Amino acid sequence: MRIYNTKTLQIEEFRPIRENEVSMYVCGPTVYNDVHIGNVRPVVVFDTLRRLFEALGYEVKYVSNYTDVDDKIINEAERRGITEKELTDEMIEAYNKIRHAMNAEDLYATPRVTMTMNEIIEFIQGLIDKGAAYEIDGDVYFKTSAVADYGSLSNQNIEDLKVGARIEENSKKLSPLDFALWKKTDKGIKWDTPFGTGRPGWHTECVVMINKELGPLIDIHGGGKDLRFPHHENERAQSICQNGSELANYWMHSGMIDIDGVKMSKSLGNFITAKDILSKVDPMVLRWFLLGTQYRQDVNVSDEIIENARTELNKVLTALRQGQVKLALNGTDDEGLNEEEYRKFLDAMEDDLNTPNAYGEVFEMTKLINQGLRTKEIDYGMLAKNVNALKKMLDILGIRYAEVSLTDEDRQLYEKWAEAKNAKDFELADTYRSQLMEKGIL
Repeated sequence: MRIYNTKTLQIEEFRPIRENEVSMYVCGPTVYNDVHIGNVRPVVVFDTLRRLFEALGYEVKYVSNYTDVDDKIINEAERRGITEKELTDEMIEAYNKIRHAMNAEDLYATPRVTMTMNEIIEFIQGLIDKGAAYEIDGDVYFKTSAVADYGSLSNQNIEDLKVGARIEENSKKLSPLDFALWKKTDKGIKWDTPFGTGRPGWHTECVVMINKELGPLIDIHGGGKDLRFPHHENERAQSICQNGSELANYWMHSGMIDIDGVKMSKSLGNFITAKDILSKVDPMVLRWFLLGTQYRQDVNVSDEIIENARTELNKVLTALRQGQVKLALNGTDDEGLNEEEYRKFLDAMEDDLNTPNAYGEVFEMTKLINQGLRTKEIDYGMLAKNVNALKKMLDILGIRYAEVSLTDEDRQLYEKWAEAKNAKDFELADTYRSQLMEKGIL
């Protein structure tokens, strides 16, 4: 398995911390409103990575959080006249409906910030005690100068960052790059601490949840590339100061979403919620579309591109179903596998999740199944191996497909159709054919 490590800007061979086990954390949503299509892409990408690792024999501990403490949550709850918990519970439920619709597997853990507060407070106090953070009037800031290579994860020069940074008027920060670990507040949900009453900063929440659920060092930390700086940079900085080690051995970042060639943005009015697009597009078509571009590249969404994805997936699933029907009618129950073609698929997927190349192998398998179905004397053993290989490919890609199960009535109807065709009674054959199509057999 080879992974592009954002920290080193190189494709590296994956070497797990513990043999045959993968620890992976992906930043989850801030749950104040319906998630957008951009939030869905990391769900699909990292669920597919997890499925690949599992197919290769790894046990995967995949954690993703819910940020349920934030100014946006406070403001939205106030606007709607409900409590923050009522809002976040509602949005978490809605988000999980999207995840399940997209056929994402359940996670090892889904921590919430509000359920991790004791650990967050203790973590911040530890940074203060180590001299890596400082408290002023109830606010706590991280001292970025405590990290010698701050900026290295996002490959940015410190001096350039300082020039681009701005200190708010009357700010008490020692440096424009220092960031808040704890914010003093009297509005919304808050906690009492030795350093003041308030709530935590975003960058601290994730690193603490990683430490709590998976330990101080994990194999893979993922998310959208917009999180690389400052969020992931600041997570790493805190880990180095608190734990004396890197936070993750591999950093993976997925690309952004463009709408008709323009970056998706609320200010531009081209913002698409996941709920809205799934009301028009089958979830498996959306998943197929999102995986059609290599995960590090940006994805362009348009009606035409979605329709192309629908057509592609339909061809694949139609071939799979027809292959299953033929095997069921013949009573073939062969568990063999076209190892050669399946291996080519795995080779593509193990090359930094190269899904476009992997799709090429899916299309090749689709072609082989169709060719096998068109021969006068079907090789059912080979057909079974090809069907099974295609199913394993789709399993790793997370594409749902229906298993074919034929009743005696279905078999009799199929035989009548075949007899009518052979007798050249085309009117009767068409009647049977329509019935078979209604049942999804043809």
